[in-house]
Amino acid sequence: MLWVWIGVAVFAVLVLGVLAYGLLGAAGRVNRELRGLEREVQPLLAEAQAAAAKAAEQRADRSASTD
Repeated sequence: MLWVWIGVAVFAVLVLGVLAYGLLGAAGRVNRELRGLEREVQPLLAEAQAAAAKAAEQRADRSASTD
């Protein structure tokens, strides 16, 4: 009976190891995808920030000219 429990424990450790390996692999893939997405979005973010700065400058110029 002891051998059965040892076998169950070894099997449980193997299953948990396989699950951990799969989860760590998936986390690595998600991390790589997020880094790639960040690289793709960076130019759009810079463009949006430039447009917001330009709009703020135009608003400041308009409010200064109406005073």
